[in-house]
Amino acid sequence: MYIMKLKYLYRANILLLTCCFAIAGCGDDNGNGKLPQEELSEEYYSGGLLGTTFNATTYAYEQPTPVVDASPEFLLGFKRGEASFEHEFTSNVDGVRRGLGPVSVRSSCITCHPAYGHGKQMEQYRSKDFGNGYLLVVTDANDNYVSQLTGMPQTQATYPYLPPIDESGIHIEWKNYTDVYGNVFPDGETYSLIYPEVSIDRSAINVPMPDFYKVRLEATIGIYGTGLIDAIPDDSILAQYHYEKSRGFTLNDAKYQPENFIKEVDGTSHPGRYTYGLSRGTLQNGPGANAIWNITNVTRSDRRYHYITTAYATAMSQNRDIQTKLGKSEQEIYDDLMSRDLPVEMSDKDYIDFMVWHRGLAVPAARNLNDPDVKKGKEKFYETGCTSCHRPSWTTGADDYAGDPMVKGKLPRYPNQKIWPYSDFLQHRLDMVNDIRTGWCRTTPLWGRGLSEKCTGASEHLHDMRARNYNEAILWHGGDAKFAKEKYRNLPKKDREALIKFLESI
Repeated sequence: MYIMKLKYLYRANILLLTCCFAIAGCGDDNGNGKLPQEELSEEYYSGGLLGTTFNATTYAYEQPTPVVDASPEFLLGFKRGEASFEHEFTSNVDGVRRGLGPVSVRSSCITCHPAYGHGKQMEQYRSKDFGNGYLLVVTDANDNYVSQLTGMPQTQATYPYLPPIDESGIHIEWKNYTDVYGNVFPDGETYSLIYPEVSIDRSAINVPMPDFYKVRLEATIGIYGTGLIDAIPDDSILAQYHYEKSRGFTLNDAKYQPENFIKEVDGTSHPGRYTYGLSRGTLQNGPGANAIWNITNVTRSDRRYHYITTAYATAMSQNRDIQTKLGKSEQEIYDDLMSRDLPVEMSDKDYIDFMVWHRGLAVPAARNLNDPDVKKGKEKFYETGCTSCHRPSWTTGADDYAGDPMVKGKLPRYPNQKIWPYSDFLQHRLDMVNDIRTGWCRTTPLWGRGLSEKCTGASEHLHDMRARNYNEAILWHGGDAKFAKEKYRNLPKKDREALIKFLESI
């Protein structure tokens, strides 16, 4: 039923791990196509033995883990789940891609995650542009989400409905920024920094709005390795929080109080570890499980309702033109939009396969770690204090969380693996112009990011993709990271370049 894609010709099977080092082009070969055994350090295995792929091609982010690859059942589910991620949903009432609408953020997941990586820097907001991973963040004077819109506002609608926001009224302007150093390193080298200013015309919003609202952008991030992050024990996340607090770091303390943990469908609660806002605690209730529903508004058996607001349902039901085109009354339209007993559009089997795929994505192995410049860069990465937030490694636990009853016992597991995500998974302040909502942002994992340009065609960084390269990303750091940024600024140019080369290798 499935045509074997080129990318699967390179997948790493744990039984052939050493051979894969040779064919995947990890960089440290000795001239005969083989890696010296002494160079196979644990740091190459970014996702541990069970979660690393040695594919370094343009398909690097799309590979199954060795756990998935070794199981025919998992591998078939992985391919089926991948199809749900890649294909565009439609507003049809039958067929394999039915269910889009009545409003949606995107009609396919891969639009936001090109090659399964992060979104690209964009000059304008058009949701159908491939690689536009931007989500609009519309907040009030208190930095709370405007209640008339969903947290991820939709700009697409199925006829005859109108989108909550008409994309023609969204404006993105990239502005130059000069920092307190005049954008000059101590050694005289100059740099430039830019940031986005975003606005939405009031006339482009099809629901009532408060007198004041502001708009920010948040971009998607890479989704590979999410299953391995899921396998980190809660206690380890909390221990990292207490450790950093003891060292005087400024953290979002409220996120680590038990009463504020994220409640799961199985009744348990967990500290957040996913999304910039730490809004998701486990993968079973994480970004993908949520996004396959609310980004597309495709219903499933556990979510037989739409991701919309009452303000939107009211506005559409009172629209005379929509009433005429649908041949329905105001009350009928409102009841349809707000129903919590809608037909199921995504089957349980398709959802389970989607979650197998989501938890089954491998992390690309590190590359070129024996290169002298990369070694020097690693030294500087540690010396400057970058590891204070970008913690290099973690060890997964038993990975036996049951989670959502629908997927209980049906997902790949990664117990007792040493992994190298380079993140503490905690929220620090960014302290930058046009900051992220609330100012708190989870430390982004760095693993595999050096392959972004090869895999996605873009290499931007930070929550709104304002940094066009690693250098700019570092120079935007504030808050707890300001000290490390200062040490980076004062490095000789060759050392700065080596540090960046290290980042490109992990």
